[in-house]
Amino acid sequence: MDGQSCTVAHQGTGSVEDAPAAAGDPEMIRIAGGLFRMGSDDHYPEEAPVHQVHVDAFLMDRTPVTNRGFARFVAATGYVTVAEQAPRAEDYPGADPDLLVPGSLVFRMPIDAGDPDDWTRWWQFVPGASWRHPQGPGSDLSGIDDHPVVHMCHTDAAAYAAWAGKALPTEAEWEFAARGGLEGAAFAWGHELAPGGVHRANTWQGHFPVENLAEDGFVGTSPVTAFPPNGYGLLDMIGNVWEWTDDWYRPRHPAPAAKACCLPRNPRGGALEDSLEWVAPGLALPRKVLKGGSHLCAPSYCRRYRPAARQPQSVDTGSTHIGFRCVRRLTS
Repeated sequence: MDGQSCTVAHQGTGSVEDAPAAAGDPEMIRIAGGLFRMGSDDHYPEEAPVHQVHVDAFLMDRTPVTNRGFARFVAATGYVTVAEQAPRAEDYPGADPDLLVPGSLVFRMPIDAGDPDDWTRWWQFVPGASWRHPQGPGSDLSGIDDHPVVHMCHTDAAAYAAWAGKALPTEAEWEFAARGGLEGAAFAWGHELAPGGVHRANTWQGHFPVENLAEDGFVGTSPVTAFPPNGYGLLDMIGNVWEWTDDWYRPRHPAPAAKACCLPRNPRGGALEDSLEWVAPGLALPRKVLKGGSHLCAPSYCRRYRPAARQPQSVDTGSTHIGFRCVRRLTS
C-alpha cells in the first residue's frame, strides 16, 4: 500500500454544491446501482479477474469523513480511537514492548532511494500519532479541518458509521460508485491519469519515496473538495487517502459467473479466515479491503489510484493516509 505492509499496530474546481443532494441528507449522493464489470485484468494480479456483478441502489457520502466531521463524533460520544490506546501485550505475543504504546504509522521521506522493497525506511511507528496529531506529538489539526481524517483503523471507521446511522461500503459498492458511470475506464475520469496535463486527484508526482514534485498542488493530504467530482458527484474517490470497505480481503476476485442468470448481486468479500496474514508465530492479523489509493500513490511505485485497485490492510492498523466514507443502503 504505497509501500506500506501490514504491521503490528493497535486496535479542482469541484465543490460540494456541484452535485444534487440525496433526499433527506445533503451530505450524501444517491447511487442508482446496476450491473458493472468489477476488477481489472490489466494492472495488479489481485484486481483480476474482471467479472460482472450487480449492486442495489444506495446513498454514499460525497466526501471522505473530514477532521471536522470526526471531531463532532468524538465530542458527542467521547470515543477514543485505536491509535490513542495502548495495545495489550497478550494480543501481540512477541511484540516489541516499545511498540505497545499509543501511536500510529507516519510517512517520513527517506534521505535516499535505497531498497524500494524496504517500506520500513519511510513508514515509522510514531508514539502519540493519532487523528488529533497526524504527524505525531507537536502536530495538530490547525488549517486542516476540511482534510480527511486519518490514522483510522477499521474499528474507528465502523464506530463512526454506526453513530451516524450508516455503514461502511462493500468493495463492490465502493468500486461501482468510484467509476462514476464510466464502464471499463482505467481512472474515475477516463483513460488518462492527467488529461491535458491536469491532475484530477491528489497523488504523488516524482520518484517515490524521495522526490515529491507536488505538481497537483499538495504534498500531503488535501481538502476533500480540492478536485473535481466524478460522474456521480462524489469527491475524492481517487487519491488523497485510502478508504476502508467492510469486506474481508481475498487475493483475487472470484471467477466470472458462467451464466447471466447467476450474476452475483450485492457481493461480499472473502471469509475472515482467508484474510489472515501470519506476521509472527501465533499472531495472525485479519485484513479488510482498502480502495482508492492515496496521495502517496506514484506511477514510479504504486499505481493504485484507480477504481479497480485494491489493497489488504490489517484491521488494527491506521496511518497518515487511511480514512473512510460511509453508505446508507436503501430498502426499496
